Amino acid sequence: MPYLPLRRLSVLLVDDHTILREGLRALLELQADLVVADAVGTFEEAVESATRLQPDIVLTDIGLPGRSGLLLVRELRRVCPAARIVLLTAHCSEEYIRAGLDACADGYVLKDCGHAELISAIRTVAGGQHFLCKSVASQVMATYVHRGEQRVKQDPLQAVTSRERQLLTRIASGHSNKAIARELKLSVKTVEKHRANLMRKLSLHNAADITRFAMQHHLMGQDNGALLAATELVGNPA
Repeated sequence: MPYLPLRRLSVLLVDDHTILREGLRALLELQADLVVADAVGTFEEAVESATRLQPDIVLTDIGLPGRSGLLLVRELRRVCPAARIVLLTAHCSEEYIRAGLDACADGYVLKDCGHAELISAIRTVAGGQHFLCKSVASQVMATYVHRGEQRVKQDPLQAVTSRERQLLTRIASGHSNKAIARELKLSVKTVEKHRANLMRKLSLHNAADITRFAMQHHLMGQDNGALLAATELVGNPA
């Protein structure tokens, strides 16, 4: 449900293109719950108008003449702290999106979005929530997923199960498959299967590789002398 206040929300438009400001004013004033308090084209005009009018919403571009709209967001937080701020911009790169969110903008909308999405952004932030247009939200999610995948790649243990970790420490200590099977109450075939999966996931080839890996990742409680002796072992399937 859209946010429908008891009074009309006052909006300050900030964009250095006159035709865009006029188009936005016409669009917003068709809405029963919105009124455009002012429409300006520079950083300085925006600060003056925001200080004087204390609008509910500021809709601003990032690319302003002289000083960035990102700096304007920070200045608006000082001169009209109650205002909710939506960045309306053509900049869709990750760097600009991150910078906009870091500047504490309440919304980020691209200029090629539809009118309905822009109106939704204004009403959403007016209701105290944050808003990303669909294409920006998709990009943010894709970046988050990619970074998660990178973290898994950087930490190979993310892919290792708790059972495989149990095998890893025991193999690194020189235990045979039979000994591990007895200790963990598993069949030898099950141990062999876990061992093969472990070595495949970590790209290891024998017990010596496993022991070095365990030492490098501080997985062993035994002293290094015992482990170094174990690194002389090769894979022992027995």
